[in-house]
Amino acid sequence: MAPPPFRAEHVGSLLRPQDLLDARNAVDGGKTPDEAGLPATEKRAVADVVALQRGLGFRAVTDGEYTRTRFWGLTWDEFEGTIRLQDADASMFRLYHPDVVSLIEKDRKVMPGDSVIAGGKLRHDPAKSVSNVHELRLVQSVTPRENWGDIKMTMITPAWFHMRYKQGRAYTPEAYANDAEYFKDVAKVYAAELDHLYKAGLRNVQFDDPGLAYFCSEKFRKGWEEDKDNIGTVDELLDAYIQLYNDCIAGCPSDMHIGVHLCRGNFIGGRHFAEGAYDIIAKKLFQNLNATTFYLEYDTERAGGFEPLSVLPRDKYVVVGIISTKLRALEDKEEMKRRVYQAADFIAQGRGESREEALKSVCVSPQCGFSTHSEGYPLSLEDEKKKLALVREIADEIWGEP
Repeated sequence: MAPPPFRAEHVGSLLRPQDLLDARNAVDGGKTPDEAGLPATEKRAVADVVALQRGLGFRAVTDGEYTRTRFWGLTWDEFEGTIRLQDADASMFRLYHPDVVSLIEKDRKVMPGDSVIAGGKLRHDPAKSVSNVHELRLVQSVTPRENWGDIKMTMITPAWFHMRYKQGRAYTPEAYANDAEYFKDVAKVYAAELDHLYKAGLRNVQFDDPGLAYFCSEKFRKGWEEDKDNIGTVDELLDAYIQLYNDCIAGCPSDMHIGVHLCRGNFIGGRHFAEGAYDIIAKKLFQNLNATTFYLEYDTERAGGFEPLSVLPRDKYVVVGIISTKLRALEDKEEMKRRVYQAADFIAQGRGESREEALKSVCVSPQCGFSTHSEGYPLSLEDEKKKLALVREIADEIWGEP
């Protein structure tokens, strides 16, 4: 099955080894990367995690997000024109945004960290946009060249920082007059970054986007409607984000696979942030967003049923995330296979085709990454291996192909 997606997938992040965490903590404590041994430790850790994935039979290998401390990485920090915020005032944020809500709860008193705004016009400088290429080179260095096209890189949604800020606060008044101007330049820098990575050999991109799933949350939608500062409706915001995606990827070559992963949060301790079925966004998501593949969280009832898959177009794929990365207990294989078939049945019903035909549009994965932040997750490395092996086994028994 080529190009991606593959029948057995995982969402990107994997549990970090302790020596890598120790080296990064030493850097945070004041040592230089070389003094802490970070470059060598990072290189060795990525080689080991690529070997783990390939040994388990996964083709769409990642670096485990080992070079990042948070799943969104440094992409935005490296764009020209951004300002990194420290101790930002709460008045800047949509306090009903699920991520933000979790950080301002009683006794936490923490505002979102690693947050940026546009302080000037956004621009892409290949000499400064280095972190993603660094990740790619690490994986390429331990992957046979004929398999470089399988390598998957996760990237943060272009709407990530816009969604958490109040109306007009994702940029300064000196930088942009309105969202339309801002989105236009966001699309330009993302398109330039994708071109930069394509020239470096990347052919498989997965955008990570909890925000799209938050449109399924009644709490978020209610908060938006009650916020008198907002311009337009919450559904018009969804339309704007879909158009932003389409503008970002419009120039991608035909052999560059683009997928989008939706989840409702995967914080330290296995916590989630939002609930709500895909029904309310499914038609716009599947039919208007020009990605090839949708990686969907489906491990618990908070994501609803498979009914929304009935509107999946014939030229799109869905990766059903039915294996939990939040709970240590290993799922029952036969029950998980039944769920895959159930998903296919809804696709078949919507298209008027057989289950066998619909299964060609389905893949399987865990519902999210195993470590979307650097540490603090409930599973052990052995648990992770068992979960990934189960994904591979399910795929083998249903499809018998990569």
